[in-house]
Amino acid sequence: MKLLITGGAGFIGSNFIRYILKHHKNYKVINLDKLTYAGNLENLKDIEKDKRYKFVRGDILKAKGKWLKTRGVDAVINFAAESHVDRSIVDSSDFIQTNVVGTQILLEAAREARIKRYIQISTDEVYGSLGKSGYFTEKTPLAPNSPYSASKAAADMLVRAYFHTHNFPGIITRCSNNYGPYQFPEKFIPLMITNALEGKPLPVYGDGLNVRDWIFVDDHCSAIDAILHKGKNGEVYNIGGNSEKRNIDVVKLILKKLIGHTGHIGPIIKFVPDRKGHDRRYAIDSTKIKKELGWRPKYDFDKGLDMTIDWYLKNKEWWQKIKSGEYKRYYKKMYREG
Repeated sequence: MKLLITGGAGFIGSNFIRYILKHHKNYKVINLDKLTYAGNLENLKDIEKDKRYKFVRGDILKAKGKWLKTRGVDAVINFAAESHVDRSIVDSSDFIQTNVVGTQILLEAAREARIKRYIQISTDEVYGSLGKSGYFTEKTPLAPNSPYSASKAAADMLVRAYFHTHNFPGIITRCSNNYGPYQFPEKFIPLMITNALEGKPLPVYGDGLNVRDWIFVDDHCSAIDAILHKGKNGEVYNIGGNSEKRNIDVVKLILKKLIGHTGHIGPIIKFVPDRKGHDRRYAIDSTKIKKELGWRPKYDFDKGLDMTIDWYLKNKEWWQKIKSGEYKRYYKKMYREG
């Protein structure tokens, strides 16, 4: 099988490419990525010379069916997205263009090329916020509360419409919060780890009691792999790690695990004004994918967090370069538009 992975230079996309090449020796992967702020080819440096892998710099807003067809692509997995909620609050225009318009263009290209399988990587944030009890199921009504989640919900509706209108082989996945190696240090867990290592304050929104269901990125990748091979067209599959944690408890656990590694005395937790429209609690019911496809998460939160912290300790050059902005200048010089 030949896969087109869009957004494959990002956090989850790069981990998925590595997962596929490891577990499917006869598969080939084309990585199409625009290399925006979160796209980093160093995420895939260890496999860049693998003959089964090819990187193409490109934008899903310019996707063409002929291009997919001539390259013999069998399946498209769309990770390409603007995904940082805070950025969407400041300006949502890029989110609408990439997440909504880009998805429509990619869907049309895939339909023209008669792609056998299309997987839309979505998020549990499209469901909105939960109270103290209950879980998101695939039948939970969509109620996005941020411009980012609204753009992802719109993309989901396009995939659904293409399936029902054109009998398009589309599937939607909605996953809980990911963490693990190569995650952009603007995100919650790597920000806490790297700030602690740098002796900087650890910013926590509001009272720190917002709850998220965490999943180690390799478990997410194994779920997508199961859906790629056994999922049913037109379906939605929720993917969760069964690891609900309050934000403040995650920060305290990270600090506990980093004792002896920070080189600084007492990194401080700094409560900052809450994010606008901040969802209080997410929790995923993964019963459907477990029963129908036999998927199970492999890593509990404690083990996954140990592996994540260990990776950031061993790869300081990677995240220090990103936080300094050095990699942006490097890629601008290396891959000039046009």
